[in-house]
Amino acid sequence: MSILLKEIQNILKAKVTPEAKAAHKKFVPGNEIIYGVRTPVLNQLAQQFKQGGFDLVEEIWNAGALEEKILAVKMLGKLAKKDPERSLKLIQHFAKNIGNWAVCDAMGMQGLKPILKTHQKEIFSLAWKYNSSKDFWQRRLSLVLVEWYTRVKSLHPEIKKLVSNLENDEEYYVRKALVWIKKNFTKGK
Repeated sequence: MSILLKEIQNILKAKVTPEAKAAHKKFVPGNEIIYGVRTPVLNQLAQQFKQGGFDLVEEIWNAGALEEKILAVKMLGKLAKKDPERSLKLIQHFAKNIGNWAVCDAMGMQGLKPILKTHQKEIFSLAWKYNSSKDFWQRRLSLVLVEWYTRVKSLHPEIKKLVSNLENDEEYYVRKALVWIKKNFTKGK
């Protein structure tokens, strides 16, 4: 364990609140290890430790707690432009162990945000890869990865194909993502 990871974990432990822990348990069901730290703390840590680079991002993710995974993705979002290919590979690595909607949505909405415009083809390729996965979190990720692109009307046909493939999916969190994406279409996003 690196000195930086230990420092981050000590900060996380110091910032725990019973209210945050209860909120995480309520809104992020599952068997995740949870510190009980609010999102603004994670945002601050992502900014503070982004200099640790991609190796620290991966080390934080591998530590495995909910907040650590979200922090890793937030840090990745601050680094993605420096090495887009490595960022895409890390998302693929992270996708093997998503575990809940909060991590899934952070991955899709924040992890690759700086390269959405420059690496659209690669991001859609990932979406297609995960669209037919046996892992329902990956199927949800396939939609969340392309959520930003619902703002681009010329991409609606391709996004609608991804949506169509999952129309009969019975998993609750995939269905929630379907509703979200369809709502974006009707909003004119």
